[in-house]
Amino acid sequence: MRVVVADDSALLTEGLTRILSDDGHEIVAVAHDESTALATVEATMPDLVVLDVRMPPDFTDEGIRVARRLRHTHPGTGVLLLSQHVHLGGALELFKKDHGGLGYMLKDRVIEIDSFLDAVRRVAEGGSVIDPLIVQALVTRQDPAQPLDELTARELDVLTLMAEGMSNSAIATRLVVSIRTVETHVNNVFLKLNLPPTATEHRRVCAVVTYLGHRA
Repeated sequence: MRVVVADDSALLTEGLTRILSDDGHEIVAVAHDESTALATVEATMPDLVVLDVRMPPDFTDEGIRVARRLRHTHPGTGVLLLSQHVHLGGALELFKKDHGGLGYMLKDRVIEIDSFLDAVRRVAEGGSVIDPLIVQALVTRQDPAQPLDELTARELDVLTLMAEGMSNSAIATRLVVSIRTVETHVNNVFLKLNLPPTATEHRRVCAVVTYLGHRA
């Protein structure tokens, strides 16, 4: 896989490139600010961009702006956003509009190398990944008497794991239940959150992002 790494921290950039290279991926370029990141992707056409949310010049949401631009200009390129802190709002808006080949993780998760590389693989293959701590932050920010309150405790567990990008079989293994049971819970979540089937087949991510993200 051909990867561009964009982060202003030389230490983190070195760590990311080493982890990815050791796993057999080709680091085609490194960028340290918003404009360079965009130009680098245009010049190298990578399979995946690992992108810091906050970079020069302003250290606000440069990475989100880059990701938003890339979704239009290079929709086939996977984008994995990394953030030092839970940064809601803009990042989750990306998922609400276009969730394929998109991920959002906290930088602390990089030290869990297997989890990080699994996220890299899933995003590059067109899947979606949301850090479980970000999902937790969304859940704890909910107001009372909202549709989420209609979910049972088990349905909420399933919803959280869905947002992490887990398949039904992976959720079944984690919760030690049958796949059929998970399928029932997933369907109940869709029903209670008013998410009918659509041609985009992204209801799994919409179940968390569309409902929870609009309050971020």
